[in-house]
Amino acid sequence: MPTTKRDGGSSELHTLAGDLEREGLAAGLDAVGVAPATPFEGTRRLLEERKAAGLSAGMQFTFRNPVRSTTPSAALPGAKSIVVGARSYRRREPSGAVTAPVAPGTVARYSWVDHYVPLRRGLERIAERLRGAGWRARVLADDNALVDREAAYRAGLGWYGKNTNLLLVGRGSWFVLGAVVTDAALPSNGEPAADGCGTCTRCLPACPTGALVTPGVLDARRCLAWLLQAEGVFPREHRVALGARIYGCDDCQEVCPPNRVEISRRPPPPAEPAAEATVELLEILEEHDDDALLQRFGRWYIPARQPRYLRRNALVALGNVACGGDVRVERALRSALQEADAIVRGHAVWAAARVGRGDLVEELIENEDDPQVRAELAALPAPRAGASGTA
Repeated sequence: MPTTKRDGGSSELHTLAGDLEREGLAAGLDAVGVAPATPFEGTRRLLEERKAAGLSAGMQFTFRNPVRSTTPSAALPGAKSIVVGARSYRRREPSGAVTAPVAPGTVARYSWVDHYVPLRRGLERIAERLRGAGWRARVLADDNALVDREAAYRAGLGWYGKNTNLLLVGRGSWFVLGAVVTDAALPSNGEPAADGCGTCTRCLPACPTGALVTPGVLDARRCLAWLLQAEGVFPREHRVALGARIYGCDDCQEVCPPNRVEISRRPPPPAEPAAEATVELLEILEEHDDDALLQRFGRWYIPARQPRYLRRNALVALGNVACGGDVRVERALRSALQEADAIVRGHAVWAAARVGRGDLVEELIENEDDPQVRAELAALPAPRAGASGTA
């Protein structure tokens, strides 16, 4: 491959664009497209408006600096094009463990394994091809420097669904997205894809907390996937809706007709050997070594990289699914109720009451001086039906 930039004629760049698509597909990507690297002005306005309205709920990522995340040349000065790649993470449910977990927590499909690793690998192959042809290129995936859904939309890969996800034409939304920003003026794929949702609104009522307030508008203050990644106290009003979720939420995608059609038309491939669709909640609560927890679940986004939030989330889910009469559940709750960390202790109060073990928190009522935990004690929930049965 040459290392000196060629003259960049339209014919040569057209040929290069085709080579890049083939390179990406050969490297494991499922779709590749090209978009111009002009600023995403409309997307920037939407980000700023929703941030001002509080809909971003303190979420950073592309909301942190809307100008930067909608200006491709901020990522690569002189940028002319964006090569977008999509990789499917739709897989069959992994085989169950020999021993059923006492309290399984569910994991969103995109995090059964880290799908961004092979995505980046495919994008890097494209970037290497560009660099070899004498152009500059920067890979961006799961990065706050670029709104990748807008890049994919401009590249004609799909349309914005009413659940805010990008749906690939004929394929659905089970994809992770990434991009290669380059100074090569590659020919784009043409017009964005037409809307494929039509009158369908199934995703809106499917959201457990009503976070999809109108078609295409998400209120992150109610979104379970975001709340699991947010710092502070998990909102009491959304704890029951969390169910067994420990990371992410797929409900709006599960009911989406294009996704359901795709599953019936093209059955998903087997899950990777390391895939985890569920995690034993007690595994999180019984591990007291913070470094070990971070190493075990490091592929997830953990707020401020503080394991207290893994334990917080596990306690809320535990309260929704566990049997209070199970000896391991009781032991985990007793330990959490004695934690020095008020975040953990407060959520343990809620979980213990939910599984019918209010007896475990009685001694805290007189001795607790943390206002956050006192608030949990003052608002003890009623036990859920069957929660305190014998395991």
